[in-house]
Amino acid sequence: MDSGASLTLSPSDAFTRDEQIEMLRRMMVIRGFEERVSALYRDGEVPGFVHLSIGQEASAVGACWPLRDTDVLTSTHRGHGHCLAKGLAPRGMFAELMARDGGTNRGRGGSMHIADPTIGIFGANGIVGAGLPIAVGAAAAAQLRADGNVAVAFFGDGAVAQGAFHEAVNLAAVWNLPVVFWCENNGYAEFSPAATQHAAPLESRAAGYGVDFVAVDGNDVVAVATTMTVVLDAVRGGRPVIVEASTYRWHGHYEGDPQRYRTDSELAEWKERDPIIVQSRRLESLGVDVDEIGALQSSVDAMLDDALAAARASSPPAVASVHDFVLRERPAHPEPAPPPVDAPIFRTMDAIHDALEIELANDPEVFVAGIDVAEGGNVFGLTRGLHDRFGDRVRDTPISETAIMGLGVGAAMAGMRPVVEMMYLDFVGVCLDQLLNQAAKMPFMTGGAATMGLTVRTQFGAGRSSGSQHSQSLEALLAHIPGLTVVMPSTPADTYGLLRAAIQDPNPVVFIENRLLYGMKGPRPAADHIVPIGKSVVVRPGTDLTLVSVSRMVHESVAAAEAVAGDGISVEVIDLRTVAPLDLGPVLDSVHKTSRLLIAHEAVMPFGIGAEIAATVAREAFWDLDAPIERVGALATPPPYAPGLEAAWLPDRTTIEAAIRRLASA
Repeated sequence: MDSGASLTLSPSDAFTRDEQIEMLRRMMVIRGFEERVSALYRDGEVPGFVHLSIGQEASAVGACWPLRDTDVLTSTHRGHGHCLAKGLAPRGMFAELMARDGGTNRGRGGSMHIADPTIGIFGANGIVGAGLPIAVGAAAAAQLRADGNVAVAFFGDGAVAQGAFHEAVNLAAVWNLPVVFWCENNGYAEFSPAATQHAAPLESRAAGYGVDFVAVDGNDVVAVATTMTVVLDAVRGGRPVIVEASTYRWHGHYEGDPQRYRTDSELAEWKERDPIIVQSRRLESLGVDVDEIGALQSSVDAMLDDALAAARASSPPAVASVHDFVLRERPAHPEPAPPPVDAPIFRTMDAIHDALEIELANDPEVFVAGIDVAEGGNVFGLTRGLHDRFGDRVRDTPISETAIMGLGVGAAMAGMRPVVEMMYLDFVGVCLDQLLNQAAKMPFMTGGAATMGLTVRTQFGAGRSSGSQHSQSLEALLAHIPGLTVVMPSTPADTYGLLRAAIQDPNPVVFIENRLLYGMKGPRPAADHIVPIGKSVVVRPGTDLTLVSVSRMVHESVAAAEAVAGDGISVEVIDLRTVAPLDLGPVLDSVHKTSRLLIAHEAVMPFGIGAEIAATVAREAFWDLDAPIERVGALATPPPYAPGLEAAWLPDRTTIEAAIRRLASA
């Protein structure tokens, strides 16, 4: 079929009487669950927000009906129905909403983030549209593995206005990914009528992406299940499809919503199309007795009441467990011996290429994706030749940072080890949600169930008149996000060893390179050289002053230390290597010896990582200090373009040397 055409659907009598009864039962479960949650929220037993799907049960049940256990779905803030339809147990869901340790996510997620990746539920999501790129990542994993699985991204009509929708659908279309984009159009984007939110219908948008589009009555469970069965045949064959299911939510956008934006008559009209009544009448026409339907409802009610009672009996999480699930335990890598001085010489750019190559060769679950990383070999030539050797496991993407990061999140949740590239660290603002709210939080919000072996490679570097949007050192922004690991190597050997460690790490790692170091040369380590994440190292011993730095500023710090050595000032230089988590043990040991501390980083000084280091040392080693802690950093302005201004703005060895002399004489 030509791309962008509509799928041809025919009436299906493939569902047996018993199957249609089961469809009704599943809708009853969702309805009964939501009604009980409404009462629990009203009575104060659910502490957080809830967004109920009463009235939309047919869409969830019908869409999930033909899914395999191994298929993946992503959901929305209105996700209870999708989770139940995919097989999540009501007991754990009740307990989760009631913030109990026996909850599906150990009380860490609540209603808007309920998930169970072990059965393909990659999560409800409190960020509108955020699940779409994650579903694309899960679909990419299925495509790479050729396992026949699909991903389904549920989203509301309001999410169509999000950039994440565009980026996800476009990437899926370009890569021919097995993903269904399932729009539940309930007529309202929060409080606003859908007609006021979009200048073009979804069908027209689908044509623009060159993907198939199907519309379905979202209140008819048989029609929905028929549609999804046909759609899945196309999607498993390797092309994405957009489905628009027209439905209606009976309750407000959230519980407590005054609903001034719609009329009672509109609600009454839709209630006449109640999906449970529609299916009950169909079953009666097939000869199912009314009493049998009543007995079915009674059994559902009893099951839900038992599940709720069990959830109420569950205890809240222990306060002592507050730090659980933020990070997974890292592999134990001992500090390797430095390469021998007579080892062959290689460059930092070679280190990156070689680390990627060996991890791709050793682990079939590793893949690399980003803008121009395949055919173009990366804008700096770092990945040249990898696509030729590894084929589709090194992939070019559109210029779509949100889709790229979401691709990484979804593939990591599917158990792969993606390495995705953000071309410049400055571009993090374009895609921050996928790092801040998805990669960093999914393991925590799922009570440790979500895997997140994701590596994000990026680079920065000032000093070449790249201007304010291509020069920023933004590591502090990322280090402030619990759940993210941030690595900043300074030497070719450490770049190789730390990148290998990052790819093998079970946690999301942002690997920040300095492009001014790409040509730096150093001894090549052994192929099995792996540097432990979260370990700082003394790179120059000294006795009079401790100088802590990271990335390119380490070399400027060493140069400054050498410059003052002739004047009898002995400076110990420490390379952090990892800025989150900080390893300050060697720093505290050094300060105990030197009694003076200077911190140098390329980022602007206010609120930089130096402030955190200074605060910790002031607290832990106050009585060791003989002088105030000093910091060196860029001036508190955007990076200038003019070379003279940039030179004045950016710290260098001269700036650091002056600070050393000032501190040594304090």
